[in-house]
Amino acid sequence: MKTIRWGIIGVGDVTEVKSGPGFQKADNSSLVAVMRRNGALAKDYAQRHNVPRWYDDAAALIHDPDVDAVYIATPPYAHKQYTLMSAAAGKPVYVEKPMALSWADCQEMISACRTANVPLWAAYYRRALPRFVKVKELIEAGTIGEPRTVVITLHLPARPELFDPHNLPWRVMPELSGGGIFVDMGSHTLDFLDYLFGPIRTVRGVAVNQGGLYPAEDQVGGTFVFDSGVVGVGTWCFTTFQEVDRTEIVGTKGKITFATFKPEPIIVTTPEGRQELALGDPPHVHQPLIQTIVDELNGVGACPSTGESGARTTWVVDQILAEYRG
Repeated sequence: MKTIRWGIIGVGDVTEVKSGPGFQKADNSSLVAVMRRNGALAKDYAQRHNVPRWYDDAAALIHDPDVDAVYIATPPYAHKQYTLMSAAAGKPVYVEKPMALSWADCQEMISACRTANVPLWAAYYRRALPRFVKVKELIEAGTIGEPRTVVITLHLPARPELFDPHNLPWRVMPELSGGGIFVDMGSHTLDFLDYLFGPIRTVRGVAVNQGGLYPAEDQVGGTFVFDSGVVGVGTWCFTTFQEVDRTEIVGTKGKITFATFKPEPIIVTTPEGRQELALGDPPHVHQPLIQTIVDELNGVGACPSTGESGARTTWVVDQILAEYRG
């Protein structure tokens, strides 16, 4: 098989452990170039991770003849720009989540890649992580019967010490991220549920800012119905006294409970009893999904997280936040 040579645009924190090494450790994959606008930081990353080349200009990396495919790991506001540039250069694109600032931007990205005849994937890597694959297997095996409803709860303490009003993190600046912590974290669960139950066809939501620590929403509630008929409800609150990360899928014969962000055991509850299934995460959580992309580029299998599926999750987020943004 051909070795796919990757270039990364935006070597920030997410690329240190979660994603970057995965391009080096996946089979038939190598990381040959990295880019960051701060050249000194790009050089430092390249030296620490044994990457042959570094750039401070995205176009230079994209047009490097030794780069076969591009991973875009910048904040969301730049995803569309770099995707369009990569597509125009004929390079396949793996773009971080959320895929873009809006569903409309996602559609431009999909269209550009389709016109250029290059694939586009979104970095919702939980679709390939072992414990989430196990949840999908349990659902498909009928372990809890016919799924009926889903309840998502994600609560985090406010931690005001992290939010200097004069130097806010980009993740809570809507012009850079598309929203707040709900967009950054909540989208992961919504995307995985899309993988389980198909697209969400109707959705309603409400969002408010209760803590006043940043301009983005800090509490969100939503209700939604999947094409499969499963009904869902979610609450995402980031000003609570404790941390809660729980998704519960209830069926006609039992329920499955799991956490999205911590590798806690999957809990299966049926009339026969309660079972805990402990499956840890790999060291580099992107690596299983990266492997599916490399395999697809080599004509073996297909990546389960496409531009189309990533855009659907952005559409759901847009609907939930529409009134707040307005």
